[in-house]
Amino acid sequence: MKLNLIKISQLIIMVLTISTLLGCYNKEEFKQRIKNGFDTVHANTKFKGDFCYFLGDVKFPYTDEPILEDDSKQRKWNKEDLAKTLPLFAEIGLLTREPVEGHPELYHYEVTELGEKYRYQDIVRRGSKPRYENSFCYGQIVVGDVTDVEKNEYTRAKGYSYNQTNFYVSYNYHVINVPDWVLNSENKLNALYKQIKVRLPEKTYEDVVTFYVGKGDKLYQDGIRYKLINPVTDIK
Repeated sequence: MKLNLIKISQLIIMVLTISTLLGCYNKEEFKQRIKNGFDTVHANTKFKGDFCYFLGDVKFPYTDEPILEDDSKQRKWNKEDLAKTLPLFAEIGLLTREPVEGHPELYHYEVTELGEKYRYQDIVRRGSKPRYENSFCYGQIVVGDVTDVEKNEYTRAKGYSYNQTNFYVSYNYHVINVPDWVLNSENKLNALYKQIKVRLPEKTYEDVVTFYVGKGDKLYQDGIRYKLINPVTDIK
C-alpha cells in the first residue's frame, strides 16, 4: 500500500508539473517565442532569405568537371547535383552559362549581378580542403497564429535525474519579399527542389517547432532556422 501511495504521489507531482508548464507557456507565449527566434535569425545571419536552394559544393567562377572513375561517392554526387542545379539557375538568370571552347559538353558559370543579391555561401574549412556550399535564398517568414500545442513527456535515459517534456507547436505563417525570379520559375524550381515547394506571398502555410523543457524548467526551442532545400536528383 505504501508503495502504491508513493507512485500515486509521483504521478500527481508529474501531472501538476505539466499543468504548470502549460499554464506558463500558452499559445500567445509560444507565438512570441517563435517570432523572437526568427527575429534573432534575421538579425544575426547573412542569409538572403528563409528559404535556400542548395546548389552544391561549388566555387565560382566554375567550369564543369566530368565525373572520374576515382572520384569519391560524395564528389560524384556533388558533380551530379551541379549538373542539374547550375543550368537551372543559369536559365533563371542568377548565373551565366557559356560553353567551353573546344569542349561543347562543358560549360563555364559565373554569378550574375542579380544572383549575387540572393546568393549565400558557407565556406566549411573542416577536412582536407574547404567546401564552398552555395545557395540562392529568398523570402522572409512572418509568424502568424499558433494553432496547436501538443505535449510529450518521457523518461530520460539512465543517468539523468529528471524527465523531459517536449511541446510540438504548430503555427501559421506567410512569406514576404518573394522575388520575381522565384515566382516566374515556380514550376521549374518545384520540379528539382521537391522538399519544400515555392512559397507564394498570398498564401498561408503551417510549420511545427519543437520546444523542450530542460533542467530547472527552462524552455528551449529547436527548428527556428532557415530552410535549406536540397535538389532531388538520382537516389543516392
